Amino acid sequence: MKFKGALGSRLFWVVLPSLFSFSEPSNAIAGRGRDVVDLDNAIKPSEDAFFFHKPSNGASQLPMSSPSLRPDFPSPMTATNVLQELHNALEVMQTEYFALWIGKWTTAIDWTAAVMGTHVSAALYSLSHSVEYTLPGTFDRERKLDVEAQMVENEINKYFAQSTTYFFGEDHFAIRNQAYDDILWVVLGWLDSIKFIKSHSDLHYPPTDWSDGTSDWHGRQFIPAFAHRARVFYELAEKGWDWRLCGGGMTWSPHLLPYKNAITNELFISASISMYLNFPGDANCSPFMSSDPGGRQQADPHQQTERARSTACTASPYEAIYDPIYLVNAINGYDWLKNSGMTNARGLYVDGFHITDYYKNRSKTDCDDRNEMVYTYNQGVLLSGLRGLWEGTGNVTYLIDGHELIGNVVRATGWEDADANAASGRQLHSDEWSGLGSNGILTELCDPYGTCSQNGHTFKGIFFHHLTTFCAPLPRFAVQPGKTYGAAPEVRALHRRSCNEYAPWVMHNGEAALKTKDSKGRFGAWWGASLQDTAKEPPQSPGSLLPEGAHDYRNDPHSGGHLKENTQMHAMTPGGVDASDLNDRGRGRTVETQGGGVAVTRAMWEFLRHYEKDS
Repeated sequence: MKFKGALGSRLFWVVLPSLFSFSEPSNAIAGRGRDVVDLDNAIKPSEDAFFFHKPSNGASQLPMSSPSLRPDFPSPMTATNVLQELHNALEVMQTEYFALWIGKWTTAIDWTAAVMGTHVSAALYSLSHSVEYTLPGTFDRERKLDVEAQMVENEINKYFAQSTTYFFGEDHFAIRNQAYDDILWVVLGWLDSIKFIKSHSDLHYPPTDWSDGTSDWHGRQFIPAFAHRARVFYELAEKGWDWRLCGGGMTWSPHLLPYKNAITNELFISASISMYLNFPGDANCSPFMSSDPGGRQQADPHQQTERARSTACTASPYEAIYDPIYLVNAINGYDWLKNSGMTNARGLYVDGFHITDYYKNRSKTDCDDRNEMVYTYNQGVLLSGLRGLWEGTGNVTYLIDGHELIGNVVRATGWEDADANAASGRQLHSDEWSGLGSNGILTELCDPYGTCSQNGHTFKGIFFHHLTTFCAPLPRFAVQPGKTYGAAPEVRALHRRSCNEYAPWVMHNGEAALKTKDSKGRFGAWWGASLQDTAKEPPQSPGSLLPEGAHDYRNDPHSGGHLKENTQMHAMTPGGVDASDLNDRGRGRTVETQGGGVAVTRAMWEFLRHYEKDS
């Protein structure tokens, strides 16, 4: 198919005076607040509004962040082709790597397993939206739609059953004692599963006379268990926030010297707003919770009441929906991150901050030692948080910031501006390392060298998962009036058009990833391997590409010197290189690289189906 640009020229977000005026950011992160926050007045509408349109004379202009994409970018893929690839990618991941009898991806480590569970739930969400049908219904073998619907429903039930076995196979005891980011992956994973369950139930199992006015899909019975784990792990993780060091923010690990890093803070933002929007409450008082909900430090009595409602064993599990504590946490978390100085000259998030010589002088509180390492997932997790913050506040600034970040990522892969491509008459992408890849393909710095650990193998899939979440169509109406917001037609249209402009880049990456599949359908880690010049020797080491002041501790356990003793790195030095397949080096193909394949293939399908619908 050919992509036709949503607008013929670069889009602009034109912002008039803010729709929302915020009071000073609250210091009342749940459980540790220094000041009292008036939750009823934390967000106040002003008299003005945001408007989005092409620039006009006299209007203040904020450039739309994405590079302008060539409108006639060709792709041989159709939504139907890509959907089949998604089916295949998910089947390979579960067949090759998942052991049903113990409920685990046997080669995954704890946090990457939580991410794989998220990819499964997200893939099932997309499969659920691929065919329109209603159950229970009358099956007619002669009707193609009925046959297709039965096949899809059977596949969804099969993999959802595997998700439930993972719930019991997940090593939740071990994760409780790991870093705060490890804990927060668990929160996001089970909240995503709850989102899928609710969506699938509403789409395909409408209320009936015999279902007491509710959906009767069997998956709903697992919502209380999934919600309980999400809440327990959220409350474990939020202990990582403090206001004293670096003026706020989440600390990476309780077992190390303070490290305020991007991923832990982005996870806290995304998990907090997802708890606000998707957590259905929890009436389960065991295990791992105090029987006295007032025992945790609170900012004021109002917050104690709100928190007690979500933890008391006798409370209705649905009383805690849209708990404002979670919303305030997300708002404060992003305010701190945005103002922390954690982005580089390209507008990309670096890895994080240390406090120089803190081990010698515990009175030091300033974050002054920045790790310049850039990873793909540090640009992705925040996107779902920004999307949720918009829905929870109606403040379009969050969407603007998200689009700006996406544009920075696209440019950092070497994807060239449309004007240069149009002048040349063909698609041009830089083959030089541009910060997050080359040739327009998202890449970890370790990918071309075959030196990625299980961490590095997981990162790109995380980026595409959260990009897809960010770019889903905005709701026309508030899901819960007074608690959430719907999008004005202009906002909804511009967000959709902006995301459509990313579609060629998403397709470019997805098609490159598909080329890495081996004879078993397993994805490789380095999606740009097919563009490697065969006349040149494969690259051996990052060398000068590593930014000054960067420590790649995620792939090199000896870099940075601040890992906790029980960190699960599982790095592997290159060995056994098959010259015919650069993706056989190092760890080779893993469940994490397959998860990345599932995520980018799903992104292709979601972007294509929305693009085709809009066209």
